[in-house]
Amino acid sequence: MNQEEGIKQLEYTAAKLRKRLLEVVYKAKAGHIGGGLSSLNMLTALYYHTLHIDPKNPHKENRDRFIMSKGHCVEALYCILEGKGFITREQVDTYGEYNSLLAGHPTIKVPGVEVNTGALGHGLSIGVGLSIAAKMDKKTYKTFVLMGDGEQGEGSIYEAAMSASHYKLDNLVAIIDRNGLQISDKTENVMSLESIYDRWTAFGWDVIEINGDDMKTIVQTLDNLDFNNKKPHLIISRTTKGKGISCMENLLKWHHGVPKEDEYQQSILELEACINDFDSNK
Repeated sequence: MNQEEGIKQLEYTAAKLRKRLLEVVYKAKAGHIGGGLSSLNMLTALYYHTLHIDPKNPHKENRDRFIMSKGHCVEALYCILEGKGFITREQVDTYGEYNSLLAGHPTIKVPGVEVNTGALGHGLSIGVGLSIAAKMDKKTYKTFVLMGDGEQGEGSIYEAAMSASHYKLDNLVAIIDRNGLQISDKTENVMSLESIYDRWTAFGWDVIEINGDDMKTIVQTLDNLDFNNKKPHLIISRTTKGKGISCMENLLKWHHGVPKEDEYQQSILELEACINDFDSNK
């Protein structure tokens, strides 16, 4: 498979995962679908292209580590873990039910989940610890941390940012899902974040700003990271909240909204049309 075919396959996979995410949130009548949809392209590229992981051996010693710091968007991660074979479709269908294995934030009870997350601002600190451990143990695994942009208001993130630069953690990749909206308003109205690029560059990070809605750009960025430059890496992934479902895109209410029956049916038709376009072009 050449690069162009590989990108198309990842886009196709992401489209199917969007439909699955919609099904899961609708059935559970709960979930943070907007931020899940905005991060699905990145999650798809990581799990289906970049990460060295093995669903048959989820605790393999030298596996790459992924931390979902924006843990409230766990439904997207569950769909990814289902697609990769870490957990079953039947297990994911129990999401939102009493006594389900799957909670509203990632927990280590779920195969493929590295750490418990959900208290925003903690994921990067854990990622720094894992990256230091890899250096000390002379392991080659990389650690990837996906953060929300609203999460950037947490001070612990900047303590971790300073530590990562101090220890020259070039085996650490932090990603900000920069969709511009958080639970209560636009991020810039709640706590101004710009210029993110200048701020993290000043901390001593290797900073890259990309269109996170474009799969080809994501893959090329991940492929071209320099893991020998003695700098931690930050990808500012500018995305669209609710990406892929027209009635949800760039609307604040879908931070944790659940579609009504008519919204659900229309959205399913829209996603199926997208999936069918990929099928017809194979």
